[in-house]
Amino acid sequence: MATQAEPTLTGEDATAITDPGVYADWNGLLDRFDAVRSENPVVRVVNEEVHDPFWLITGYDDVMRISKDNKTFLNSPRSTTMAGRDMLDFVKKITGGSPNLVNSLVTLDAPTHPKYRRLTQDWFMPKNLKQMEDEIRTLAKKTVDRLVDAGGEADFVPLVSAPYPLHVVMQILGVPEEDEQRMLFLTQQMFGGSDADLSGTGMEMTPEQVLQLVVGAVNDFEAYFAKLTEEKRANPTDDVASVIANAKVDGEYLSDRDMAGYYIILAAAGHDTTSASTAGAMHALAEDPEQFARLKADRDLLPGIVEEAIRWTTPVQHFMRTAAEDTEVGGQKIAKDDWLMISYVAANHDPAVFDGPRTFDASRSPNRHIAFGAGAHQCLGLHMARLEMKILFNELLDRIETLELAGEPKRATSVFVGGLKTLPIRYTLSK
Repeated sequence: MATQAEPTLTGEDATAITDPGVYADWNGLLDRFDAVRSENPVVRVVNEEVHDPFWLITGYDDVMRISKDNKTFLNSPRSTTMAGRDMLDFVKKITGGSPNLVNSLVTLDAPTHPKYRRLTQDWFMPKNLKQMEDEIRTLAKKTVDRLVDAGGEADFVPLVSAPYPLHVVMQILGVPEEDEQRMLFLTQQMFGGSDADLSGTGMEMTPEQVLQLVVGAVNDFEAYFAKLTEEKRANPTDDVASVIANAKVDGEYLSDRDMAGYYIILAAAGHDTTSASTAGAMHALAEDPEQFARLKADRDLLPGIVEEAIRWTTPVQHFMRTAAEDTEVGGQKIAKDDWLMISYVAANHDPAVFDGPRTFDASRSPNRHIAFGAGAHQCLGLHMARLEMKILFNELLDRIETLELAGEPKRATSVFVGGLKTLPIRYTLSK
């Protein structure tokens, strides 16, 4: 193994990597990752007063390798998302020792992970989703109706990109339509607790206050799905909630904690990430009238728009991994039990892999982005996300003639899952 000195980020540079506010300034964030990657693509981040040291991985090849190597780099020994010491201590206290507040597919390792993943995997495969296309198309039409009715100017996020994927995933899950707004609100609190707007508080909060808010959202999710489990066991229906409620692994029902985690990851992550990618695509098209016109004229470009939007926005911004053994990444020695942050944002904007990575290019080919992760933990809903976006944009392109920004879009202040929280647009309708 290499014996080079350990490269380290400290001070303001280290603080910025875990500061939610920094992630709201997208170009500034990308500037920072570019600087780090060019200097040390594998670098130790040290801020002893706030969190345990971890390795920041910003190069595409290294992020891809770690994502695929689930034997060397584990999910569950330490927190799967970035968390400070105070937060981790509190989480361990209320969970009985687990570093993860929610025990979901993203926190599990083999042999448990593949057993749990197989329970619902078929639901999200293209063959099954094809049966839902007409239903999704109807929903897309109703969603665009709201945009048409808004009269030529609207905030695209609350009107279109947030409710549309929410409704799709709730239908698959089996959550009644009248409960969807509750699911949206809880998701925003869980993923956007550090954002004054998304948290519902309207104010900046301390990390401790954010944690309390997130814990409250998780508890509300768990109570809701505990009741849903009772209903689905008593009267199973043709939906994913019934599968989870009645599933057995190694002859036993899932534990209450595991079952709640399964519901939460599907209910929350299943729509919030697609919402971010959808808003990102609309943002790019509003800034580039020529690209919008080309797409209207040639729908064969649509898959490229969808794929590029997912790369360009990278809604899941990072995951944490723990080294199971002494190893090496990018020529740097990594010790057993070391904590690593794999930055999907940095990887998807690595100029060694993507030419002009900050440019939104629907014709980008190949587009080997890693926004869905890779390997055994690749996003379960990637086919669904692509299908939802393709159907929605087909409907939008049919009914919107011109598109432009009507104000400055704003991003969420969030280190884990991020995206636009506002996207003011102005548009004219097709005749």
